[in-house]
Amino acid sequence: MSQPIKTGVCSFGHSGSVFHAPFLHVNPGFEFTAIVERSKDLARKIYPYVKVYRSIEELMADETLELIVVNTPNTTHYSYTKMALEAGKNVVVEKPFTVTVAEGHELIELAKSKNLMISVYQNRRYDSDYKMIKQVVQQGLLGDILEVEFHYDRFKEELSHKKHKEVAQKGTGVLYDLGSHIIDQALSLFGMPQAVFGDVRMIRNNSVIDDYFELLLYYPNMRARIKSSYLVREALPAYILHGRKGSFIKHKADIQETLLLKGLMPVGEDWGAESPHEWGLLHTEIDGQIVKEYLPSGKGNYMEYYQGVYEHLREGKLNPVPPEEGLNVIKIIEAGFLSSETRHVVEL
Repeated sequence: MSQPIKTGVCSFGHSGSVFHAPFLHVNPGFEFTAIVERSKDLARKIYPYVKVYRSIEELMADETLELIVVNTPNTTHYSYTKMALEAGKNVVVEKPFTVTVAEGHELIELAKSKNLMISVYQNRRYDSDYKMIKQVVQQGLLGDILEVEFHYDRFKEELSHKKHKEVAQKGTGVLYDLGSHIIDQALSLFGMPQAVFGDVRMIRNNSVIDDYFELLLYYPNMRARIKSSYLVREALPAYILHGRKGSFIKHKADIQETLLLKGLMPVGEDWGAESPHEWGLLHTEIDGQIVKEYLPSGKGNYMEYYQGVYEHLREGKLNPVPPEEGLNVIKIIEAGFLSSETRHVVEL
């Protein structure tokens, strides 16, 4: 194997401890080298070999680092990614890629000018449930897809204890947060739509950010409805697909985040395996016969993303999530807000 990629992570909160550090730790293609913790030393208790910096600036100045993971609040993604690129580092930046389309364009051009990588950490592409949806679509089990509905709901009346999530500014709110995941999933499957209609609202008491949205994506022969709310106690299926031949219905069931929160490392043959009672229901017609059965799900594995980053940087393979795809998500988000404000369909 080539030289491991020396990697620094910008924070060790929920994101750093759950979605990044464990994968950098167990993948031999990476060397989890450094992390920023402004006052605590939590990372060193789990990863005693890691260097702890007290500021982003110290991390960026580490000349040994080849890759920086920008996993800080949404509103800092642009500035920290730009700082990393100007320091000569490749970047993995969490979703949303940026807050505005203009910021995204600037970063893409900067990375190209320096021959550096930006990759957007859209980890929900590697959930077991979404991978099953992708398989059903690609195998044509439903015939021509006519209508899909993707949900990512929660039940949380109280405001977040993470104060940066509850500030009335561009880049906060459920459309940027959970919306980035399911918009990306829809675009990955079906490409960019022709137009967007959006309904974006605040529904929790005392909320100053959007905590409900519904987007309708217009395709030539299909519609995709993308929805999220913080006040859904009884969750609907996360994925509902209707095609000319049949339907597929699937609940959100990926188990990886639960396992990672327990402190488990992403290893072993059973990693990311769903329970059979979570499998999706297929009701369709195959070779003239009506089929109604639960399809066994594959396994979710966020390591596939990081392995893709390694193979891109070391072997010249495709970037697993190029910044242009992250930028398309922001185009949909901006169109959704504009549509909701004007109550008009926004052409793309």
